[in-house]
Amino acid sequence: MQDIEPHYHWLHLYNSEEDVNSPFYQNVHSEFEYSNTVYNYLIHPQWDSFGSATLYLKILYTDYDKGFCIIELIGEWNDAINNDIMLLKRDIIELLEEQGIDKFILIGENVLNFHSSDDSYYEEWFAELEDGWIALVNFREHVLEEFKYCKADYYLNFGGELDALSWRKHTPIQLFKKVEELISKRLN
Repeated sequence: MQDIEPHYHWLHLYNSEEDVNSPFYQNVHSEFEYSNTVYNYLIHPQWDSFGSATLYLKILYTDYDKGFCIIELIGEWNDAINNDIMLLKRDIIELLEEQGIDKFILIGENVLNFHSSDDSYYEEWFAELEDGWIALVNFREHVLEEFKYCKADYYLNFGGELDALSWRKHTPIQLFKKVEELISKRLN
């Protein structure tokens, strides 16, 4: 796991550590000192911690004019024990919402497991978005099954093309437009 880096091909377009509105503004990462772990496995030092013991993230791109954010995740999403959704919602999402972000693309190909609790934080997040949405891109099938089990699929968009989207070949704006198009088709 220590070799899995957050997507870095968009750094010339956006860097959360240089964005004064980002929750990770002025964070400094070591390239050589590995300290964060998911259980006993070290992860690459470029991932950002938001308080979870098993889930880390990287804000890959934020566009305040268009109101969207792309977040890549790694680790185990555990609402049952760690209440990761509460930490994510209170410490990251709400700060972004205050800046006008109401469309979230969560990339989850490196989310290994999901342990559900109830859906109240997902419901709250969804209710705050008005015209916005939350899209899960490239999450593993067994992880999505757990989201369905706790009924979070009422609030999260996934399935179909979102589950196998070749997102790395796109620019952030192209990815946003593609995801927005897929979600608009579902709503219409």
